[in-house]
Amino acid sequence: MKALYILFAALSIVSCQNQGKEDINKAKQASIDSMKVEINKQRVIDSMKTEMASLKEQQKVEQQKVESQKVVVVHQQQANGTTTTTTKKKGWSATAKGAVIGAGVGAATGAIVSKKKGEGAIIGGLAGAALGTGTGAVIDSKKKKE
Repeated sequence: MKALYILFAALSIVSCQNQGKEDINKAKQASIDSMKVEINKQRVIDSMKTEMASLKEQQKVEQQKVESQKVVVVHQQQANGTTTTTTKKKGWSATAKGAVIGAGVGAATGAIVSKKKGEGAIIGGLAGAALGTGTGAVIDSKKKKE
């Protein structure tokens, strides 16, 4: 009988130790999993920050290009022989205006007509931009000929 008590006591001690190890392993695994989730979140945040920085850089470059193309200097000689210099700002080309207007109208029309509003707006916007660009290019070419 004493042997059974000793055997039972030994088994309970061993099983308690195994249960403690299992709890520790589960806690470690939960900690590792939560760290992996946080690392993935941080990776996504970092990639978004990188993309935003590159977009801002592209916008700056495009803005500089637009600003460098805006100013046109015109020299006019008056009848009395004096020269006047005026500066004109160059506006949007007809192609750009046509693309923007066409995209807006196409997106609105696509959203109204389509059952799937988002898809209709995207498709309509792309089609409108294409048609507007074409129309604007025709107008620009006519202006160059004049």
